[in-house]
Amino acid sequence: MNKIIVLYKRPAGKPALGDFKTEIEDVPTADDGEVLLKTRYVSVDPYLRGRMNDEESYIPPFELNKPLQSGIIAEVVDSNNTLFKVGDFVLGNLDWKEYQVSNGKGLRTIPNDPAYLTAHLGILGMTGMTAYLGLTKIGAPKPGETIVVSGAAGAVGSVVGQVGKLLGCRVVGLAGSDEKVELLKSKFHFDEAINYKTTTDLSAAIKTACPAGVDVYFDNVGGPISDAVLNNINKHARIPLCGAISLYNAAEPVLGPYIQPVLVKKSALIQGFIIGDFAAHLPEATKQLTSWLMEGKLTYSETIYEGFDHITQAFLALFEGSNEGKMIVKI
Repeated sequence: MNKIIVLYKRPAGKPALGDFKTEIEDVPTADDGEVLLKTRYVSVDPYLRGRMNDEESYIPPFELNKPLQSGIIAEVVDSNNTLFKVGDFVLGNLDWKEYQVSNGKGLRTIPNDPAYLTAHLGILGMTGMTAYLGLTKIGAPKPGETIVVSGAAGAVGSVVGQVGKLLGCRVVGLAGSDEKVELLKSKFHFDEAINYKTTTDLSAAIKTACPAGVDVYFDNVGGPISDAVLNNINKHARIPLCGAISLYNAAEPVLGPYIQPVLVKKSALIQGFIIGDFAAHLPEATKQLTSWLMEGKLTYSETIYEGFDHITQAFLALFEGSNEGKMIVKI
């Protein structure tokens, strides 16, 4: 039998296990031109929360009582498609199913190298591309400038910091525990890191960590954390707006300081983006990130849950901040 996870209810605020339902169906068969895929690794990401709302966005919302989708590494277990053979590992945006068929569109064969297989969901996948392209194309950092990263111990933030260091910048990370602060400095080589949960005056702490001010702020979080960073930006600062996880589960609009005055005063640029905005640059990003990774100049962390039945728990854990680096479920 084949397990499927569907969106049962649209979350009101923070998602809960009751918003999802596991269903059972027969394992499908591959017709002409199709492949039968067995799910091996599932990526769970904060942006999926937005797709659970029935509202217009840059990507259609999930439908109720239909499978959720995300980046998945799957193994070809049967093939009637000449482009794929049994035993191939493929990457694609696929349903949360143990088994599924595909006509091959949108699938990319990846090397079955145990050392780097899951990296294609993270640092060599959408995560790494988002970090590299958002930082370089919008942040446009120059050697000697200061970069601040919120959500710095997460999948995107940890890559942003490393890329910033490779480009000759001072990098300061904001994270939610002392363990993550130590990880940022010891493993990812951030110049400084701040635990925003235990810091009584975050704006002052950022000022101390960034004596020359903030030239680039890579924003993954939004909310009061970003307000504190904006208090410290320099003239002509650039702010790639990647996400706002602190606000994703708000049931009502959240009011905060108005950012327009500081943006005007500092002649600053803030630009929201999605990875599709830079589709033409994906080959460039893939080549550079792969090169740095193979040369040992980049590293990454993963938090791995095991078992198909734990996909929803892994997703919910993202909003508790319990992950270090990329959150992945191994099936």
